[in-house]
Amino acid sequence: MSGLGGFTTFNQSGKLVQIENALAAVQNGNLSIGCKAQNGVVLVSNATQPTPLFPPTEKMEKVHKNCGLIYAGMSTDFTQLVRLARKKAGAYYLQYGEHMPVKQIASALGREMQTATQRGGVRPYGCSVLLSGYDHDGFKLYQIQPSGVYQSWKASAVGKNQGNANDFLEKRYDDELELEDAVHTCLLTLKESFEGEMTSEKINVSYVSEDGFKILNDDEKQDYLQELA
Repeated sequence: MSGLGGFTTFNQSGKLVQIENALAAVQNGNLSIGCKAQNGVVLVSNATQPTPLFPPTEKMEKVHKNCGLIYAGMSTDFTQLVRLARKKAGAYYLQYGEHMPVKQIASALGREMQTATQRGGVRPYGCSVLLSGYDHDGFKLYQIQPSGVYQSWKASAVGKNQGNANDFLEKRYDDELELEDAVHTCLLTLKESFEGEMTSEKINVSYVSEDGFKILNDDEKQDYLQELA
């Protein structure tokens, strides 16, 4: 029981110390951005850069045909959440014959992350997740925090320089945005804090439309970058 107590101890400001540490891991992670448009949801991020001994890793993952997610923070923790989301979505499809609604996936991830803040022998998840999707209720963008709190957003950024990125999004966001404009808005936001030249190999881009979740390849990303020039 001593382990459990360590995870549920509040500091003098009324915050859980382990959650503060998890948030620090998020804020040290590569910047990830999500933006909802009238006809889709866009996710972009800095890519994990490969080295001669380390291959590139994908920061975006598909949950089901109409849903995908991205993260900032610890990649291993994100991998566990992806597995959980796919397991829940698969079980839902087998039972009901349709894809799991986005809000229910966000709720399942939030419940798992919240449980980890008070379960003995484990630590909170060191990542924040941006979940995009399309269902009978339209297009959705959710942010799920290490504390387990999940909220619906029009646009949001998590990771390094997230404060400046969110300020930039707030100034540029418009409820009338179309999908193409949302891609440009996300890329411009990412560019504001990008170190060096922003090339297709250095970024991840995906979007959800009525046709489903799609991760863009290098040629498709390059087309969008040329439009920004």
